[in-house]
Amino acid sequence: MTLLLQMDDRSWIWGGNLLYGLAFAIALFFVLRSRRHSRLLLFILIAAGFVLQTTGLYLRGLESQGCPLGNPFEILQFIVWSLIVIYMVIGPAFHMSLLGFFTSGLAATIGVASLLVPEWDAVRREELFGGNVWIELHAALAIFSYGAFGVLALTSLMYLLQNYSLKHKKLEGVFHFLPSLYQLETMNFRLLILGTTVLTGSLLIGAQHWFRDFQSVNQGKLFVTTAIWAAYSSVLLLRIREMLISRALSWTCIILFLFALLSIPPVDSNRKPEARPPESARLERLSPSHLTDESPRAAPPLPGPKDSDGGAAGPPPAESRPTPPI
Repeated sequence: MTLLLQMDDRSWIWGGNLLYGLAFAIALFFVLRSRRHSRLLLFILIAAGFVLQTTGLYLRGLESQGCPLGNPFEILQFIVWSLIVIYMVIGPAFHMSLLGFFTSGLAATIGVASLLVPEWDAVRREELFGGNVWIELHAALAIFSYGAFGVLALTSLMYLLQNYSLKHKKLEGVFHFLPSLYQLETMNFRLLILGTTVLTGSLLIGAQHWFRDFQSVNQGKLFVTTAIWAAYSSVLLLRIREMLISRALSWTCIILFLFALLSIPPVDSNRKPEARPPESARLERLSPSHLTDESPRAAPPLPGPKDSDGGAAGPPPAESRPTPPI
């Protein structure tokens, strides 16, 4: 218990992502042997990883006094968290056993990769949203929609694999456990609606602030987010009109999600909120040594004009002292 209390936020997040990786490895072992893995075991491992990761992100939120979205590392971890939330809701409901396999693999890949790049977590921002709940909600919904688009990319990949297996009559290994094309097509459509709706709501909330204080808006972030929204909205419209379906729709959703992921680090590097100083500097600033004999000493008084006895004259009379400015 003592060890758990001493763990920092990154340790909790490491534990969660390693459990995602363990879940993927176990499922991969069974898939390669053409055996059905235990959906219950996979769900328990993913749920345990979700608890650990949520704890780490919660500790981050306490430090930053808001939703932890202050650097690329936190944004990618929040996307992973969103992926897992959506899987835990729709996976058991639609009995898609392989969705947990693919979701845990993608979550572990993104999560561990973000942990292995120190530069993405070099700067932590405090009070990122300035206490504005609506801006915080806007950012959280936008990143959550990326999680929905991530699951959409996975179901699109599953669709392409199933289509390939049917054309080439490959039914062994992972192909044996894939859902039907109809089920995957339906899931793709629903996830596309979910992600686009959430991102649209995020932009509507953010627009209320942008119109009032447009000068404070990060132009690069606004352009990329709007471009991603326009792309997914166009895809949804084309899907509704049945002008973009099956393989073309799946490839489009995968490419769009990759673009959204790759746009996060460069866009985040252009943000200019006040960064948190290093931990050592914060502790040094608060240490008692700054209040004792190590603190800067007041400069000795300048020698005044000497009196007739050769000693230093006292301070000038009160009426001759300059009045301090108010």
